[in-house]
Amino acid sequence: MTQRLFTLPEANALLAEIRPAAERMVDLRRHHLEAIDRRDALEARIGSNGGGITRADVAALETEVEQIEAALAAVIDSILSAGVQVKDIEAGLLDFPSQRDDEIVLLCWRVGEDEIEFWHRQEEGFAGRKPVDPVE
Repeated sequence: MTQRLFTLPEANALLAEIRPAAERMVDLRRHHLEAIDRRDALEARIGSNGGGITRADVAALETEVEQIEAALAAVIDSILSAGVQVKDIEAGLLDFPSQRDDEIVLLCWRVGEDEIEFWHRQEEGFAGRKPVDPVE
């Protein structure tokens, strides 16, 4: 399958559509980590003396973790299917492949930013972000 390449205007137009999904991804990841922490705390209590914990308590929490994981996977898949790369689910960091001169680069955005204002080479990652040229 050929990689989709975005111009800056195309990437910003798509961003307007997928921003809610990226924000949901960050929110789901936070809930996922919280549910895992609760599950781990419950398992620790079971390991000590059980503390009146029932099998239903454990099963309900495991079901919650699995449901959040499924919802998170669906949101990530929706972003990926648009041709956008998900780089960090906790920060909501997305990359839009683009062409700059003869090189494939990545237009970079994360949840909380108004629009795509940075790019970086594929091997540089987030730390190599540079401001986009406004005429791009």
